Amino acid sequence: MRALRWMLRAALLALTVLLLIQLWYFAWVAWWKWNNPGETSFMTRELASLREKKPGAELKHRWIDYERISNQLKRAVIASEDANFTEHEGVDWQAIEKAYKENVRKGKTARGGSTITQQLAKNLFLSSERSYWRKAQELVITYMIEALWDKRRILEVYLNVVEWGDGVFGAEAAARRYFGIGAAQLNAEQSARLAAYLPNPKRYGRIRSGPYLDRRTAAIQRFMLDAPVP
Repeated sequence: MRALRWMLRAALLALTVLLLIQLWYFAWVAWWKWNNPGETSFMTRELASLREKKPGAELKHRWIDYERISNQLKRAVIASEDANFTEHEGVDWQAIEKAYKENVRKGKTARGGSTITQQLAKNLFLSSERSYWRKAQELVITYMIEALWDKRRILEVYLNVVEWGDGVFGAEAAARRYFGIGAAQLNAEQSARLAAYLPNPKRYGRIRSGPYLDRRTAAIQRFMLDAPVP
């Protein structure tokens, strides 16, 4: 009986700790509904990695409001990363099933099914490790974000914190790095090319052009015509 009581206490303690962790995430999600994140978990890790090679390194990042981001870029990113962004509630189960079938057919991870909200949840709080626990926590945070924020806010934060190259984060820094203009001035082709970098921004940000990137950019330009912007 004594051992059973200790097991119950341990289980209760673990449950309490888990609940407190979720409340901590929820509090930050609620705060960021009205306040802009200064830095994400992913940005913190990337800065530490850059400073291992160059102690004085700094991230290229500048927050800009939703209205100052080109609608072309919004359409391109939605078309590229999450075509059903305005319709789903955080997780696109059909996209996940389609990605799973394609990966099984090719025998490798050829595509993912993560939505913009899921990517944002991971970037804001979590690591890049592949584990069932990390994925489960990502889903919980995803639904928190969808419950508290509207789609416009989700896209605004995503476009301001997503990685676009070595030490390059957010639409404004990316537009200035690759095209020498502000994010508000991006045209359709430039926006589509930036969206094409997102699956592997460090690599594609260095290459910038090539057969695959050119084809991908052209495809995104076609699809973005029908992409709804919140």
